[in-house]
Amino acid sequence: METYDGRMPALYIGHGAPPLLDDPIWSGQLAAWAQDLPRPKAILIVSAHWESAPVSLSASGAELVYDFGGFDPKYYRMTYRTPDATALAERIAATMPDTEPVHQHVSRGLDHGAWVPLRIMYPEADIPVLQMSLPTHDPERLLRLGERLRPLRDEGVLIIGSGFLTHGLPFLRDFRIEADAPGWSRDFDAWAAEALSAGDVDTLAAYSTKAPGMPYAHPTVEHYSPLFVTLGAATDPGTPGLQVIDGFWMGLSKRSLQVA
Repeated sequence: METYDGRMPALYIGHGAPPLLDDPIWSGQLAAWAQDLPRPKAILIVSAHWESAPVSLSASGAELVYDFGGFDPKYYRMTYRTPDATALAERIAATMPDTEPVHQHVSRGLDHGAWVPLRIMYPEADIPVLQMSLPTHDPERLLRLGERLRPLRDEGVLIIGSGFLTHGLPFLRDFRIEADAPGWSRDFDAWAAEALSAGDVDTLAAYSTKAPGMPYAHPTVEHYSPLFVTLGAATDPGTPGLQVIDGFWMGLSKRSLQVA
């Protein structure tokens, strides 16, 4: 891989569901964000929808994973074929210690937590992309994982944690995109926004006991956990990042972060 003259940022984004592709507001925000970034030479994305240990990497060029149901058939016909990412896989493996081996999956492609936002941000699909599994929900371990990946940013790799800052789907009553956010979603979002603004990683990591709106905001935590990979990949995890997108979608927080 060529060396990038500078350091790519790292991102934490909300990825929504396939109808995000037809939402002009949120998709416009994601597209504009991508245009403001340096062009990456490769992308490594950690999605909430692949929980697997040990750390695993998707197969470059494999078919997409349509891990959703009940949506318009057009979404199951969508493709996102990106260039070969073998060089990126080799570099990722090289960043890991012997105690954290990397499994190269032979057939798994990108799931919707990866290809839906990337289809908006980089619609030409001309950048090598790999997805990494989420091997744990322990914030400290994920911070260390992000720290190991940090050197890749100096080589032009855009590191993305893809989740949803609130994800209490079982507790939603209104599934319209413009639905009002429930109190638990607003409370968790405001708490997280304050902690992110302060660069308070310890508070963010103590969400289970400190965050209002729990456990409704995250009855399971896989959509929150990718945040810690992003924070770990930051040059200084305690330095506040830029909260690029905020607001709600189906009542869930789409707050998204860029760290230097």
